[in-house]
Amino acid sequence: MRIHLLAIGSKMPDWVNTATDEYIGRMPPHCRVITHEIAAEKRTKTADLKKIRELEGDKLLTAIPAGSLVIALDVLGKAWSTEQLAQNLNTWMVGGRDVALLVGGPEGLSQACIDRAEIRWSLSPLTFPHPLVRVMVAEQLFRAWSILSNHPYHRAD
Repeated sequence: MRIHLLAIGSKMPDWVNTATDEYIGRMPPHCRVITHEIAAEKRTKTADLKKIRELEGDKLLTAIPAGSLVIALDVLGKAWSTEQLAQNLNTWMVGGRDVALLVGGPEGLSQACIDRAEIRWSLSPLTFPHPLVRVMVAEQLFRAWSILSNHPYHRAD
């Protein structure tokens, strides 16, 4: 199984790439995480932000690998504990489908992305900068895998 982290924005700061790559690199080959950076639309003072969100949404939808389980990272989605994420990760691995995680840009995900998603996942009721979401998702995926593998990384009781 592969987890495709489809995220709006390229040319991330070094700390984003370093941290994301650190956690992704710890994942086993049978649960590989692949980051797909999708170029953000140009924003100007007079830009139509709704149109930008729609254009970026179209790019995300086009990038979803065929047959993937689509999960939208959305503040209005369901919040999972790390243990619940581990259970979901196990279900995804057993299911055999690739997973596509959709991370929007500064304006969030388009309605088309939300509608396409089979699952909506909220990291928190807080709003995070989209580059930080990449790091948080990568770390939580590794933590969930560590729970499933009895790896000492996750030490909560």
